[in-house]
Amino acid sequence: MHNGLFFMIEVKYISAEDTYQIRKQILRKNSPLSEKTEGDFDENTFHLGAFNDTKLVSVATFMQNNCPHFEGVQYRLRGMATLENHQQKGFGKLLIKRAEIILKERRATVLWCNARIDALNFYKRLNFKTKGSKFDIQYIGLHYIMYKQL
Repeated sequence: MHNGLFFMIEVKYISAEDTYQIRKQILRKNSPLSEKTEGDFDENTFHLGAFNDTKLVSVATFMQNNCPHFEGVQYRLRGMATLENHQQKGFGKLLIKRAEIILKERRATVLWCNARIDALNFYKRLNFKTKGSKFDIQYIGLHYIMYKQL
């Protein structure tokens, strides 16, 4: 129930191309950077989408990618975005929870990402921890490496 209305949420696999519109709108607004990500089509990469009824409202990409801070089988979360009018309603959390199940099946031991400063609390609520110092990514802003042992 939300505002007295029932709405159907579904998380499912989507294509890389399915992520592009939301990535561009939310993550690349006023930026010359592409919504496309290196690794989008790698064999071990997968993309998840959260749907409100039949509308795609949140996306995330998970790719096998090593960070020197961690050991084991590592996956990196990239391009996570939720449409503005659907933020803070649990869609992103559902994407992460579904990904954790998939990643454990793939025997991944760590999920990590470059988290924007304004997303730190979202990741902390999902038991991610920060690693190292904050750093700047041109056109995007300040980030921390965040990770979660699986």
